[in-house]
Amino acid sequence: MSSNSFYICKLHLIKQEMKKTITILTLILSMQIGYSQSFNGFALYNKAGDQTTYLIDENENIAHTWNLNTECNYAVQLKENGNLIRGTKNNGNILGGAAEGGRVQEIAPDGSVVWDFIYSTDSTLSHHDLTLVGDNVLITAWEVKTAAEVSAAGYNTNSDKWPTHFIELEDNGQGGANIVWEWHIWDHMCQDVDPNKPNYVSNISNHPELIDINMIQSSGGGPGGGDWFHVNGVDYNEDLDQIVFSSRHASEIFIIDHSTTVTEAASHSGGNSGMGGDILYRWGNPSNYGMSGSQIIDNAVHDARWITDDGRPNGGFLQVFNNSGVSNSQSAIDGIETPWDAATNTYLRTPGQAFTPASYSTRYECAYSASGQSASDRMSNGNVYVNASGGQGGAGVMYEVDSLDNIIWGPYNAQSHKGFRYECNYPGIIALEPFMTNTTTTSCFTSVPESWDCDGQGNCFDPGTGNGQYSSINDCNLECQSTSMEDINNSIFIYPNPTNSIFTIEFESLSSDEIKIGIYNALGQEILNREISSFSGEFKEKINLEDYSEGVYIVNIISDTGKLYTKRISYIK
Repeated sequence: MSSNSFYICKLHLIKQEMKKTITILTLILSMQIGYSQSFNGFALYNKAGDQTTYLIDENENIAHTWNLNTECNYAVQLKENGNLIRGTKNNGNILGGAAEGGRVQEIAPDGSVVWDFIYSTDSTLSHHDLTLVGDNVLITAWEVKTAAEVSAAGYNTNSDKWPTHFIELEDNGQGGANIVWEWHIWDHMCQDVDPNKPNYVSNISNHPELIDINMIQSSGGGPGGGDWFHVNGVDYNEDLDQIVFSSRHASEIFIIDHSTTVTEAASHSGGNSGMGGDILYRWGNPSNYGMSGSQIIDNAVHDARWITDDGRPNGGFLQVFNNSGVSNSQSAIDGIETPWDAATNTYLRTPGQAFTPASYSTRYECAYSASGQSASDRMSNGNVYVNASGGQGGAGVMYEVDSLDNIIWGPYNAQSHKGFRYECNYPGIIALEPFMTNTTTTSCFTSVPESWDCDGQGNCFDPGTGNGQYSSINDCNLECQSTSMEDINNSIFIYPNPTNSIFTIEFESLSSDEIKIGIYNALGQEILNREISSFSGEFKEKINLEDYSEGVYIVNIISDTGKLYTKRISYIK
């Protein structure tokens, strides 16, 4: 692709991004004034054991499908380019167990395979979950350790064990993938049973950065109880360059450093935190590392993930699907405000005490529960999305609740292991629009009829009604508002747009006005405010977005008469 073509494509995406930003702003406003409203977007899921992946809109209409010839083993995710990432069950696996996979693929919107990677041998097998690391894919996998190896490491057993490891895959451009990073739980174990065996420590409680090889005595899943830890969920945080994963049999979640090299990941030093591949943080069951304190995760746990830290409620928290959080039959979505210290790149902990918090920071008690799999997320409007999986007595539905726990979307009978919702302005949704079978049933791509007009006060209406009936289509209102500020002499310039950090606001006013300038991010949060008293003449000021995240920003200029000029500007580093 030529540089000009790339630039044109980039501008097209920027234009689409700006059209969608107003949707998010309106949703946040509705949340602030107390309305119960689901966010407009799509849900992606694959039924358990089924070969077809579905994308449905907010009205539960099918927008797109990927019809494939192998069954999905657990998770699907949508890349920013509109391609599907899916784990799938490989034919002929030698190993086997819960959510066994052995294969991961990237699928284009038309169903063609971009790349295909098989990870299935007599000693390794991918299983359960996956997550995106930029354009790469991180997958969970087992590796076989013989009974002799496990016994030599300080664990009393007569059977093989399958500790989990992670591998990160990069498209090799030839229809396959290369392993570019890996981490093994086996490299970060300790034991206090035999000083003559490896990784001996005299006191487990002094080493929460290591995993006690004896902390799980249950047999686990798979033949011979090999699925020892039953790691079932993984997520990546780009801002921190860290990975979180959940272990069903440990009733615990763990965070590790992804900034390490492969060699550092197998050691106890290196990376942003200086701890190599050791555990940076753990939560849910303090007794696993010899600490007193309440066991908040009583049984199974799934889908540990970070809430996107972009201004939404509880952004930056960890969130887990606590299968038996309320009772054996009622699940909970628990949020955790971790003690992360950016100054030292570590999670703070008082010596001799468990990692905080001592209990969950937030909790939603599920209306529909599940004992296995499952997922959750926090939407930009503050709502909680829940996927309670089917099987093992689970509800098998997706739904969404508002801040008052009212169900405002669903329950939708998906019967999926994991499903997720994507908002209108997610690049992958924008990229998929041309491939969708029907875009008329979603508000994400609603166009403004040419007959609609502005009423002179910055509002949009349908002139066919003759009574100034206002439209619910926010882009139309925004366009009306952006043309209604006549008292600044129709000479407002904001440039360059897009910008790589600095842009200029320039205008002229012939009268003496009180002018207010506000700049807002895509979530409606004000990042800059200027008030200019009794202004007339020329105004010119440079604004620097260098300290803020990439994205679309809203510039509002308001006169003392209340008239408004609004401009959207895109910031790309």
